[in-house]
Amino acid sequence: MAVGEQKIQSDNLKAVVRHIFTQAGSSPRECDLLADHLIEANLKGHDSHGIGMIPAYIAALKVDELKLNASPRIVSEFGSTIVLDGEVGLGQSIAHDAMAMGIERAKKQGSSIIGLHNSHHIGRIGHWAEQCAAAGLVSIHFVNVIAEPVVAPFGGTVARVVTNPISIGIPRDGHAPVIVDFATSRLAHGKIRVAYNKGVTVPDGTLIDAAGQPTTDPATLFSDPRGAILPFGEHKGWTLAFACEALAGALTGGEAIKGVVTRKAIVNNMLSILIAPNLMGTAPTYIRELEEMIAWVQSPAPGAEMSVLLPGDPERKTRSERLRDGIPVDSATWAQILASAGEIGVSTSSLEAVAGV
Repeated sequence: MAVGEQKIQSDNLKAVVRHIFTQAGSSPRECDLLADHLIEANLKGHDSHGIGMIPAYIAALKVDELKLNASPRIVSEFGSTIVLDGEVGLGQSIAHDAMAMGIERAKKQGSSIIGLHNSHHIGRIGHWAEQCAAAGLVSIHFVNVIAEPVVAPFGGTVARVVTNPISIGIPRDGHAPVIVDFATSRLAHGKIRVAYNKGVTVPDGTLIDAAGQPTTDPATLFSDPRGAILPFGEHKGWTLAFACEALAGALTGGEAIKGVVTRKAIVNNMLSILIAPNLMGTAPTYIRELEEMIAWVQSPAPGAEMSVLLPGDPERKTRSERLRDGIPVDSATWAQILASAGEIGVSTSSLEAVAGV
């Protein structure tokens, strides 16, 4: 049985994030970037990357493994290629600024390559594809994660990597962009955490226990000895996870995972490729072919009752519903947020007042 939950309006939850991180020492700009990012993840149904991340961020902050108000530092630069050190800064501001640099270069030179390493958790990767798409740019993002391994390679029974996401942003003319965004594991680690907090099981084929046996119990990731998440699509997800280690971890000058990680920080490295269709000289063809292809794949089959969705469509539907009805927050997650906020001097009563609960 799932534990209880309450629905909180998105603006109230943004105020909660700002209240906590103002107390922690974040600048107003950083608080706004963090709040917008976390709550946008919740609005789009990705609670794994929403306010439920706050306790992990505070845990890293308390042991000085997360730096507030940091800026990406240029390590090297050649033409439209730039390598940045995130200085273990709050990822929602670090990655935003990194993408802004990439967008500026791509708009001038037609493309850019951004290697970002050593950033604290940069959140939902689709957010960065959306930022680029809003600027009219196609973008591709490979990310690896330096944290406690939670994903077993295909053919293995012990966790060796993390969830290593990939995102692709495809802008359209006069329509919302197509946003491809997925973990290379069967489910994101945060989605397992959400299921655990709610007291529900996960789908078959998602997890193995410490003995390598299939299980649907999310507690296997939060017990000792621990189980592991499986890669999606067997060898396919595993090979993409491996590519993320090579491209995001090693190529950016960052770190590829190579052992057990015990620190509190969740470190991300990201390789981003940004392309300006108008400067390639192919924009008219791009727009025409993309829209004709979309019309073709979405044309209904005879007698079909379901329409074909594009990547990003489910998120937009969920966003509309949650803006109207509020964002569901399960009681375990809310208790964890209150407890972690209390550790930095934010009272439960003040957060409940801000949240309107």
